[in-house]
Amino acid sequence: MRKIDVAAVVTVLMVAAGCGLAGADEREQAAAPVAAASEPAAELTVEPAVEETPEPSPSKSKAKPTEKAKPTPTEDPFNTQLPDCAEYVGKAVSRAKAKVALNAAATKVYWPGSAPKLRVPADLIRSVAWHESGWVSNIRNCDGGYGLMQVMPDTEDFVNQRFEKSYDAGDYRQNAIIGANYLAWLTKYFGEKYFAKNYDLSAARCKTDASPCLLNLVINGYNMGPGSTEESYLAGKKLSNPDYVHLIRANMRECDCDRF
Repeated sequence: MRKIDVAAVVTVLMVAAGCGLAGADEREQAAAPVAAASEPAAELTVEPAVEETPEPSPSKSKAKPTEKAKPTPTEDPFNTQLPDCAEYVGKAVSRAKAKVALNAAATKVYWPGSAPKLRVPADLIRSVAWHESGWVSNIRNCDGGYGLMQVMPDTEDFVNQRFEKSYDAGDYRQNAIIGANYLAWLTKYFGEKYFAKNYDLSAARCKTDASPCLLNLVINGYNMGPGSTEESYLAGKKLSNPDYVHLIRANMRECDCDRF
């Protein structure tokens, strides 16, 4: 199944740091100095010259100049402008609640029988959700993706059938679990076939954002599906959508979502 992110339909999205447009800094301008009122010139008295002893030149200070504190951004860094075919459905939960739900999804064991040590890192789940929706829980996208993780209807059906669950993507907490569950399934799938059942999603195992490591394959698979991801991997150890993977990896390193 092909997974398409909401970033493809929003007008502006932050790329290098992770996910949106940074808010403009508010800068204060110093007031111009006021000229002193003019006074009449005083009579000059000539004093005898006094020889002054020169003072030694001051040593250079090694102290660094004090850096000005950066102002807290006041504008939402993830400014989404939905296309005509997308819509908000119902009322969104706060981003604080969204973060709790995403972190909770990372605590679950999705393969208790065959791979109990397989865990989906919280920063991966949060970063995918931030790129997909900006942690806005009630976005229904043009392609059918919905909620925090922009879960597609086919993905919801697949996860429920594969794991014998009845998750509802309309609930933001279950939406987070479905997305995390799908990431766990991709980890198991690629980990078994190409990494000798090593399910380590550590970024340290990836030389670059474009390397065909397990973490990058899982991220690529979330967006493009396992078929396209596997085809590119087998054809030349490449990713079928390296740009998407780079954006998620950038969010994992530094993300505006960290302020929530």
